[in-house]
Amino acid sequence: MDLRDSPSEAAFRAEARAFLEAQPDPEMPDYADDAVDDAEFLSKARAWQRALYDGGWASITWPREYGGQGRGPIEQIIWNQELARKGVGESIFVVGVGLAGPTIIAHGDDAQKARTLEPLLRGDELWCQLFSEPGAGSDLANVATRAVRDGDDWLVTGQKTWCSGGHHADWGILLARTDPSVPKHKGITYFLLDMKSPGIEVRPLRQMNGGAHFNEVFLNEVRVPDRDRLGPEGFGWQAAMTTLMNERMAMGGFDRIFSYDQLRQFAAEHADRVDGALRNDLGELYTWMKTLELLNARIITQLGRGQMPAAESSVMKLLMARVFSRAGDLGMRLSGPGALLRRGFWQNQFLMAPAYHIAGGSDEIQKNICAERVLGLPSEPRQDRDRPFQDLPQS
Repeated sequence: MDLRDSPSEAAFRAEARAFLEAQPDPEMPDYADDAVDDAEFLSKARAWQRALYDGGWASITWPREYGGQGRGPIEQIIWNQELARKGVGESIFVVGVGLAGPTIIAHGDDAQKARTLEPLLRGDELWCQLFSEPGAGSDLANVATRAVRDGDDWLVTGQKTWCSGGHHADWGILLARTDPSVPKHKGITYFLLDMKSPGIEVRPLRQMNGGAHFNEVFLNEVRVPDRDRLGPEGFGWQAAMTTLMNERMAMGGFDRIFSYDQLRQFAAEHADRVDGALRNDLGELYTWMKTLELLNARIITQLGRGQMPAAESSVMKLLMARVFSRAGDLGMRLSGPGALLRRGFWQNQFLMAPAYHIAGGSDEIQKNICAERVLGLPSEPRQDRDRPFQDLPQS
């Protein structure tokens, strides 16, 4: 494992840092906070995305012919690190730029690329992800939303959930079942969905902190033109794997969501509340953070050698969720009686922390991956892979 940047990586980091330091701070509030004004947030987010686009930094990994820099995963990680250093958190455009765009580039036709990619990258159009359903979360291949052919269109009916930014989105990437007579991984088709289409109802899902940045989406015979089908009919699972592989790289590291230095400063400001137990917990959290940094360096080293990480990303995801939960708990303990206030930075961190044990793959799924790929334990028995979807029991 090499903890240092190679000469080319160091040059890229210097270039990225110089660009970001030349930009005014975007000063975007935490979108997960219920006190955030949506109109103000969207205006600032669009302005920042347009600044990245104008400067040639809207996408690190997209090919140059589509407006990206044509670089690799290492440069994407370095870019995420420099964004964190700048104080820029996760972007509301991550679904479009990080997930939809690469999938359209890989599987879309020329007309789809010409129609979607530039407005997406420039921040003119916001995208959401319509994959998960009440009965198809960790087991994504269990999607039950139906798409039935009707001439040159498809009629889509079903329910999606956990759609971040769905209430603001102009377009969505949608998985729907077009053939229930085949095994569940084979009968899925991928669509690009105009979120202004008749028959779409977006309902907010209220979180513990009062915010509602993700939603459930109901589709009632929504008419989708066949020209918005991405890839061949029944190719949805393969296209979805492209999306999910890019999701792992698009999502910023833990340092864009949590800063140990911020917690340490907060502890210094309330030193009278730091007893032995709390001091021990702060030290343990610091150890976890350093472990994450080393694991991230290991992943970067593997990528630099042309190797794809195996279970490292699952281990990292598990540890990140623990870090967020422990940090939120420590922030509340340091707040003393102030922890009872309705709003505040650490109150929001505490209430948001449980989501990280589910989002991006639940802890249980990550543990199964580690058990199979690291410990060599046998996979759980599956009896649903070769049976037609229509014959499977549905909840």
